[in-house]
Amino acid sequence: MDPISTAALAGATLAATAALQSVGEEAGRSSWTVASRLLERIRRRFVGNHEAEDALARACESPDDETAVNALHRALYAYMRQDPDFAHEVRRLVDESVRSNGGVGGVSAAVIKNVQVNQGKVEVAGDLNFS
Repeated sequence: MDPISTAALAGATLAATAALQSVGEEAGRSSWTVASRLLERIRRRFVGNHEAEDALARACESPDDETAVNALHRALYAYMRQDPDFAHEVRRLVDESVRSNGGVGGVSAAVIKNVQVNQGKVEVAGDLNFS
């Protein structure tokens, strides 16, 4: 998966999840604040594009619905490919979300069911088998 697609998937997942977070429980957490800012930024960028707005609304209503989140991912990816400044901003907010969770899993396989985002160097010693 290319870096823009990975950032778009992370952004889509964070935005969808932020929409359902309980303000009373989560508003004090910096990761929730970052995800909320990302959600608002995406909303502002999608204004006027009914297909993208619908994808965002569906994903926010059902963040566990992989089809809805994938539709948001595709819309977000298209915008990020067309607008490098917007892509940079989404990546920055995703990275900030990771850092606000101690740098270890603000965006992880638990959040993004198909992608593991790794911010650090990976070293392997010994035998490594993939299956």
